[in-house]
Amino acid sequence: MLLFKKSKGPTIGVELELQIIDCESYDLINMAPQVLKKTDPSFRKRIKEEFLKSMIELNTDVCENLQEVEADLRASLHHLNEVLKPLNAIFYSASLHPFARGNKQLVSENPRYLKIMEELQIVGRRFITQGLHVHIGVEGPEKAVNITNTIRIYLPLLLALSTSSPFYEGEYTGLYSYRTKLFEALPKAGMPDYIYGWDGFTRLVDTLLRAGYIDSVKDLWWDVRPHPEFGTVEVRICDIPCRLRDILAITALIQALVVYTAKMPPQPDTNIQILRLNKWQAARYGLDGLFADPSTGRQLPIRQAIEDLLIMLEAEATTLGSGDYLQCVNDILKEGTGADLQMKYYEKTEDFREVIKMLTLEFYK
Repeated sequence: MLLFKKSKGPTIGVELELQIIDCESYDLINMAPQVLKKTDPSFRKRIKEEFLKSMIELNTDVCENLQEVEADLRASLHHLNEVLKPLNAIFYSASLHPFARGNKQLVSENPRYLKIMEELQIVGRRFITQGLHVHIGVEGPEKAVNITNTIRIYLPLLLALSTSSPFYEGEYTGLYSYRTKLFEALPKAGMPDYIYGWDGFTRLVDTLLRAGYIDSVKDLWWDVRPHPEFGTVEVRICDIPCRLRDILAITALIQALVVYTAKMPPQPDTNIQILRLNKWQAARYGLDGLFADPSTGRQLPIRQAIEDLLIMLEAEATTLGSGDYLQCVNDILKEGTGADLQMKYYEKTEDFREVIKMLTLEFYK
């Protein structure tokens, strides 16, 4: 029996996967072990190893609201900066480094990560991506499944707002989120199918465990999933934005969306082809893509769909006290995403190192 740890309210937990950059070459540097060794013990639960030694993960504590999330992240980011300075390194917030080579990155010496790399081979060696994961507490397992099913419709809008991976190994990919396509090459990743109740989820997990395809629910790298251990719904589709302001805005949007969908009755299945095509539009065109309403087939610009979503969630955000954070989504619509900024700065400088320099200055804007 798979047990779900219930949450008392829509608590928030945020995970940021950040790149470690050398201050001279602006390339990725395999320095996570040194960073973790120098991390103060008080931050050991916040600053953790990730899949590659050129990455570091920041986790918040369980937060009650966006104000707590912001304070938690700022404290961890400040400490990370202090650790990186004497190592002549900085962190960089984007879902793909623009010119680093996958075959130069070293896997963390964690048995789980080594096992994953052994299984994935060249797919894993190309997987030098970073993302934003947001956990929202829910009151029970059936509610978590219903939210997971319903929220899939809106995932492409979250992706469009967060895109930050237009370049890969020195090449312009033509996509706003190439991370999305790299991730979908993984065998247990992507848009999940409709889940038929908590019993259906537990039967699926049990079958995969008995087959030896997973060791735990953590091995289901879906764009959204119930997380029994934490009592949350975890949204995993997002690229990591290049600015802290955008990270907080998208987190506020996800919290309000989970609270809104939690009040809805169970929804019927949505054809997975529509969901995947909407996701492709977001990955390929970002905020300039199209979005098809799964229930009517009506097509509208992603920007308009996001504006409609903000109107729908306005009351929830007010109740949650996150209205000011949610308003920053309008700034993303106006100024563009991290992918937009990278392409603009590269067009201006034709130098990826300058792009990274300019974006690190933008992080706290």
